[in-house]
Amino acid sequence: MRYALYFAPCADAPLSQTAAAWLGRDAFTGTAHPRMAETDFPAEELNALTADPRRYGFHATLKAPFHLAEGVREADLLAEFAAFATKTASFEVPSVIVDQLGHFFALVPDSLHAPLQQFAADVVETFEPFRAPLSEADIARRKPDTLPPRQRENLLRWGYPYVFDEFRFHMTLTGPVPEPKAPAMASILADRFADFIERPLRIDGLALFVEPERGAPFLVHSRLPLKGAQPNG
Repeated sequence: MRYALYFAPCADAPLSQTAAAWLGRDAFTGTAHPRMAETDFPAEELNALTADPRRYGFHATLKAPFHLAEGVREADLLAEFAAFATKTASFEVPSVIVDQLGHFFALVPDSLHAPLQQFAADVVETFEPFRAPLSEADIARRKPDTLPPRQRENLLRWGYPYVFDEFRFHMTLTGPVPEPKAPAMASILADRFADFIERPLRIDGLALFVEPERGAPFLVHSRLPLKGAQPNG
């Protein structure tokens, strides 16, 4: 089993429900949603384009998937998870948009937000003692020779290239989209997520996701509200 610390809105939040319907799966329940065709995209093609984010569930990575370190129990991780949520204040990202990062689309802040960067850094550092070192196969899977020096250092030190100065908050909505179809995808996502873009996003909880076995769909093990957030939010 692997664990991961992610931001995800609570299960019944409109954003969670909209994203689950778009991706075709709810990571809180494991429920599949029927795939509907969209203009310029048959249902089968959309199914393929959302396959990768569907497996992981709607989220923003904070502490990337990891195995527990030797001698660490799940109970130890859960205790720190609860302690962190209790002492960490909720906050708001002023505005989020749908944007294209490389070849995939994601919900992202419209500008760098210092409290969000700090929050992500705190999660990375706090939960590092619980993470087992990456295997050689896991390191190779990230193709370290293709990474810039700082990202390669992060991979080897922290188990993930995109931490601290390299971290960019994103909630993935697609896998790689062929360039000719990118404008059509941008239009569909702008319509689907119109209720959430150019509006604040409340960072009000922390979610522990689990991957029961390698390659299996990720599920929400538990989600805790941050300090100052409503228990149901």
